[in-house]
Amino acid sequence: MTAVPGKSYAGPLSPRTAKETELAQRLRRHVEAIAREPHNIGHPEAFERSARYIETTLAGFGYQVATQRFDNGRARNIEVALLPDDGPGPSLVIGAHYDSAFSAPGANDNGSGVAALLELARMLADLKAEVGAPIRFVFFANEEPPFFQTDYMGSRVYAERLRASGEKVRGMWSLETLGYYDDRPGSQHYPFPLGWLYPDTGNFIAFVGTTGSRDFVRRSVAAFRARAAFPSVGGTAPGFVQGIDWSDHWAFEQAGFPALMITDTAPFRYPRYHSTADTSDKLDYARLARVVTGLEAVVRSGALQRP
Repeated sequence: MTAVPGKSYAGPLSPRTAKETELAQRLRRHVEAIAREPHNIGHPEAFERSARYIETTLAGFGYQVATQRFDNGRARNIEVALLPDDGPGPSLVIGAHYDSAFSAPGANDNGSGVAALLELARMLADLKAEVGAPIRFVFFANEEPPFFQTDYMGSRVYAERLRASGEKVRGMWSLETLGYYDDRPGSQHYPFPLGWLYPDTGNFIAFVGTTGSRDFVRRSVAAFRARAAFPSVGGTAPGFVQGIDWSDHWAFEQAGFPALMITDTAPFRYPRYHSTADTSDKLDYARLARVVTGLEAVVRSGALQRP
């Protein structure tokens, strides 16, 4: 379950490139716009402001924005896509939820994931004329409680409608809480028994899935390690292990699609998880930019199209 291909990057990070410096600044601006206040069904005006920011930003990148309303119109998923000219093909779905938990501003959970997804959509927009299979960028509502793992969870609504359409899906990435890193030994924790198997320094990005998505997890980790000079871990575990299915990848696995979560491990590392202290100044945008650049390289390479 824990064996994945390739070797994690080790040692000092290389100096930031000009592209990564600019990307870090863009990521910060997105987080500050999306997650400056609690935004969810319980805070509807702020929830709407976050949704409109996402839609306006995507339209500014040249995309045609589609929405999927549910829960009596109170919530909506937001989608843009790169579509091939010669048929639907097996889709890659990259998603992130844009609601925050309770009264938390949600800068890391999940402003960081939304910012990363916005920038991936921007950076990959030039593939529009040559994409071989659909790439769908989806921003989900209602991931947080009380909707988590219910029929009103935005990713559950989206995944079930995608399944009903008959479209094939080669895999789904859930970008979940990506922006916090800590170089101190002992800063990383795990649910039992995973602490025996993984490093105790929280300076890596993790690729996590349930055992049913093992092949997709292995391919994603291998592709990232081949293209990104950034520490990474990966593995699968049964869904009953704490935290393994705590994101939107759960909904896609329920619909029968391979899926995984890409994360900084959230409460197992981040001390401000689901709290009012989860603000934009707590994140490491430089390292987040390196992760996004690595994910861009994986998608651009087409590595995930190969079974």
